[in-house]
Amino acid sequence: MKSQGAAKNEANNAAQSTTAAPKAVEASVVAEPAKVEIDFSNVEVEPLFEDMVDFDTFSKSDFRAVKVKECEAVPKSKKLLKFVLDDGSGEDRVILSGIHDYYEPEELVGKTLIAIVNLPPRKMMGIDSCGMIISATHLEEGREGLNVLMVDDRIPAGAKLY
Repeated sequence: MKSQGAAKNEANNAAQSTTAAPKAVEASVVAEPAKVEIDFSNVEVEPLFEDMVDFDTFSKSDFRAVKVKECEAVPKSKKLLKFVLDDGSGEDRVILSGIHDYYEPEELVGKTLIAIVNLPPRKMMGIDSCGMIISATHLEEGREGLNVLMVDDRIPAGAKLY
């Protein structure tokens, strides 16, 4: 059974996965995709950090587009999903992420996500996690919402973000 957050995220992901490509051409008129209005009036976000980070420090973070090859629930964990990712290096990268309350593994296979790939490995549930999937969080009516950052599938695995 999915949590309320998972159901909302499924709807958000469906909206994110629609392409911006024209759907039909009739008499030289291109149909625009329907825009979905989202009510953010009940959404709270964390305040911005007051501390500044210098450019050299920021530049040390290696954000990459990654393609989800496999995704599965980690046995004996309620929250963790294990991702096997194509990061463009030619070797699979494994990252664990505590987002199972918001996503079912099969929803994420084939998606293009954003990850930071130069964090030191961290062992969770006996598995080395080599990076972090980037997500956006917010509060909505007192409940945490989370959305994994998904990008256009035309972005190749390993593309660096600046």
